[in-house]
Amino acid sequence: MSAKSQKKDAAAKAVAVNKKAWHNFEIEDKFEAGMELLGSEVKSLRTGQADLSGSYARIVNGECWLVGAKISQYQVTGLAGHSPTRKRKLLLHKHEIHKIYTKLEQRGYTLVPLRIYFNQKGLAKTEVALARGKRQYDKRRAIAEREQKRDIDKRMKKFRH
Repeated sequence: MSAKSQKKDAAAKAVAVNKKAWHNFEIEDKFEAGMELLGSEVKSLRTGQADLSGSYARIVNGECWLVGAKISQYQVTGLAGHSPTRKRKLLLHKHEIHKIYTKLEQRGYTLVPLRIYFNQKGLAKTEVALARGKRQYDKRRAIAEREQKRDIDKRMKKFRH
């Protein structure tokens, strides 16, 4: 395998994924945002020590902030480490922030982080999404559809071979 393809494979791998977001929310629009991180946070992310469950993003004074995301302390850092649950600034263009802000003003919208990953250049990125909360019956319907699809695929597999 060439060095380029190894780099692409590593870049495509997500450090942290918010699986609950897909279950609890109806995703409408996605944005890629950079993150303002400390050195120990980047090292911790490279070892895959991050958790997005229960986290969200909000816009305060024209800036986007990631709240509730947990990036564990890097073991080797010692006393000069970082706070695992501190607020982190998300780097978005002004027009993207304005677009998100106008949607968040409407009732029912929220800004949810979907995943943290490293891009091809090795920069830590966060994929955030504008989402609407699902109702309980919507969640049940989605689960039923998924099970039906799985059952159909299983039955079709018998006839293919």
